[in-house]
Amino acid sequence: MPQDAFTLKYIIKELNDTLIGGKISKINQPSKDALSFLIYTRSGTLKLTSDLSAKYCRISLGEDLPEVNPNVAPSFCMLLRKHLQNAEILSVEQLALERVVCFKLKCFSEFDVTEMQLYFEIMGKYSNAILVKNQTIIGALKVASLETGARRITLSGAKYALPDAQDKAAQNDINAICLALEQAAGYADIDTAKFISEKIAGVAYTTAADAVALYGESISGKQLYEYLNCQKLCPCVIYTNGVPTDFKARLAEGGKECQSLLEAQKIFYSYAVYKRKFDDEKRRLCAALGTALKKAQKRLTDVYDRLSDCEKANEVKLCGELITANIYAVERGMKSFEAINYYDENCAKIKIELDPQLTPSQNAQRYYKRYAKLKRTEQNLTVRKADELKKLDYLQSIKNSLDCAESLTDLKEIREELITLSLLPPPPDRKGVKQVKTESSFRQFIFDGFTVICGRNNVQNDKLFKSLAPDDLWLHAKGYHSSHAGIITDGKKPSDKAILYAAEVCAYYSDARENGKVPIDYTLKKHVKKPSGAAIGYVEYSNQNTILVAPNAHEKERKDGR
Repeated sequence: MPQDAFTLKYIIKELNDTLIGGKISKINQPSKDALSFLIYTRSGTLKLTSDLSAKYCRISLGEDLPEVNPNVAPSFCMLLRKHLQNAEILSVEQLALERVVCFKLKCFSEFDVTEMQLYFEIMGKYSNAILVKNQTIIGALKVASLETGARRITLSGAKYALPDAQDKAAQNDINAICLALEQAAGYADIDTAKFISEKIAGVAYTTAADAVALYGESISGKQLYEYLNCQKLCPCVIYTNGVPTDFKARLAEGGKECQSLLEAQKIFYSYAVYKRKFDDEKRRLCAALGTALKKAQKRLTDVYDRLSDCEKANEVKLCGELITANIYAVERGMKSFEAINYYDENCAKIKIELDPQLTPSQNAQRYYKRYAKLKRTEQNLTVRKADELKKLDYLQSIKNSLDCAESLTDLKEIREELITLSLLPPPPDRKGVKQVKTESSFRQFIFDGFTVICGRNNVQNDKLFKSLAPDDLWLHAKGYHSSHAGIITDGKKPSDKAILYAAEVCAYYSDARENGKVPIDYTLKKHVKKPSGAAIGYVEYSNQNTILVAPNAHEKERKDGR
């Protein structure tokens, strides 16, 4: 549900009940379209977030999302800090039953106490935050002037004016609503929800669709008025496949009831914004890794092509030998000659090209030198091929980790791995900012009295290898890239059920997860070795057994969360 005027009306009421008397402690601008405020209230310190981007424009309370603030605060953020630091919130109001939220603030400076208004206009791509004093704009997040062709000027010093009113019926005008619905009744095959959203101010299509779903296509003006002005709410979050996909001000089918609309909104947007950040970051990492994989495959193709040329080395050597064997028949100035190939069981004749400027002996030496060069090239290319195959294999193991990533922390660890490979630039040095290092834990399961752990990426696979005791069990997909898995035995012999369970988890977090059955190798950790200088996550093992299993994530038994 978007923050239309209908939803915003109830959110503002809850904000008013919560924030009146609160004092603004900290102000940050983590991105060009977002502002966050830490507010001291009677019930503790709360975080107010305003997102003024086109997709997720909103004002919300209590969202706990990862936030990275720039080294130098943007100018509008500095302006807010100058005027609103320690300001007291007097009220939160909705203006003209529209998508405009006004925070009335008592601001304190060294010399006087003044009142200011901070307006949040929640209007999709036109969303904005504007600081006003005595109806004069002090500053705006998004500045618009006449030169830009804007209808409303938001320059400092200009008079603040509300957005133009829509030529629609007001939500609290029952007569206008009834008249609009009577017009709808005169049309056949009309989309009632769309008609309502076009004729009633501040009502989004989804809100109108909810009202129509409750009362039917023949909804009356009185019913719509009661729906839009009902004081008794029952906020809820709609879940699809365990994931929050929407929130409602009134209880809807399949919705999970919440204590407040702010809480429902927090649950939905916390997931939606986190998912967007996760998808954006994953897309960036996939692009960088994809480029590296293409280059690695191109280098390997070049090696194979050059090795193919080296396969002619024996033919070149044969030419030299035949010239030497028939040197009496070769004369200087000849461009070619035919000789019997005594290596061929049929003794077929072979035509050998010659350089007429060279003697027969020099022509033979020329072929021998070319043969030696091809053999040296083949030797070097064989070494290079093994090296390129290792690099490609390592990049594909990172791709498997990326495909199985479940959180931003997982992606952060993969990003750091790509930075060490110089596939991504290092982050800018944030001087004076304390870097909080976060590490995700192993995937952890409890089954049949044993603890099963599974790495999330190559860095964790190395840590998992080091954390296992010599008699613990170590598992890996045979012939595929996969997360390393382990069974912590505590000196006991793992049951067949536990081995099967751990193998299914290991198979799920492999690049063969879409296959019906996956072979999984398992052995004691003491039989697993990490060669000196090996890539992150690479090990060698022996004394293994192999089990064929179907991939299974076993989500219900997860103990680490996601």
